Amino acid sequence: MTRTLMLATTVLAGLASVAQADTLRLLTWGGYAPDDVVAMFEEQTGHTVEVTKSNNEEMIAKLRATGGGGFDLAQPSQDRVMGPQMEFGIYKPMDVSKLNQDLFIPSMLKATMENTTVNGDVYGVPHVWGTSGLVLNTAEAGDVVKDYTDLCDPAVAGKVSYRLKRPTLIGFAFAMGEDPFAAYGDEAKYREIMEKVEAKLTECKANVKTYWGGGDELMNLVRSGEVTASMAWDTGGWKLNEDNAEITFVAPASGALGWIDTFVLPAKGQADDVAYEWINFVMQPEIAAKITEAAGNFTASAGADEYAEESLKAKYQASFPPEAVDNIKWYPPVPAGLEAIEGEVLDRVQAAN
Repeated sequence: MTRTLMLATTVLAGLASVAQADTLRLLTWGGYAPDDVVAMFEEQTGHTVEVTKSNNEEMIAKLRATGGGGFDLAQPSQDRVMGPQMEFGIYKPMDVSKLNQDLFIPSMLKATMENTTVNGDVYGVPHVWGTSGLVLNTAEAGDVVKDYTDLCDPAVAGKVSYRLKRPTLIGFAFAMGEDPFAAYGDEAKYREIMEKVEAKLTECKANVKTYWGGGDELMNLVRSGEVTASMAWDTGGWKLNEDNAEITFVAPASGALGWIDTFVLPAKGQADDVAYEWINFVMQPEIAAKITEAAGNFTASAGADEYAEESLKAKYQASFPPEAVDNIKWYPPVPAGLEAIEGEVLDRVQAAN
């Protein structure tokens, strides 16, 4: 009886393990796994998907608390992959041979893999992305403002706005011919670049109507005509375009600044094969377009913009011809110490007369 009971228990445990492996426990952002996409995946594969919505801070906290357990696929931003992996070991390397790499925009796949590589192993591939760049009233500022530093042009004096935050420092640095990301490993060089940017931003203060703090504040400034040239996110520019066709998002000549939310495998995930199936499924252009509709941002799926809703597709294609996509400057992980340098620069710019 005891042997029979033990055998039955072992078989049941094995069956439970198989059943668990057929369930994908997904830790993601709102809109990245819409109900209709989940239903299609479950119907086509026979797997089930359990979606937990989260954000970067919560994702890292949950995975730290379990040593990388509790989930089979997670979606932190690419600058939250290398650092947490080196410090906490909460992810496992990805077998990129199990992904259909042809589904990805090549420049995004390459950048994300490079920015999430630790000790020669790739830990992340791209999914949803967005950028910051220029939001312009093209009728009034389009001929003048082509890059971040053009916000300092006398032709738009008093009608300019941007945030006193690190994206402004980074954007101005690129527009001034520097590469701040390449200097991340050289604190002295980075400080030198930031001092040049500080001088430019201090000089530019006379052009700035206000430093905006929230998206709604900027939207109102642009809608009212008080601001005709600004730094802001692509989705904000496209939203303004719905009300005024002359206002839109423009990718700067030196490159828009891009963020990417990734796919990563938690260290103790139990359904890697299902995770790879999910990635290959949602990166199909027709499926990716459904995620864009739900999330409001585009994905790294090659050709998915062709399946997007017509008005959004038109806005995207006008803002991002292929060369502008390939010129996006993707945020890498920020080394310790650099944010302190940036904070000092921003404080001095704020205080300058």
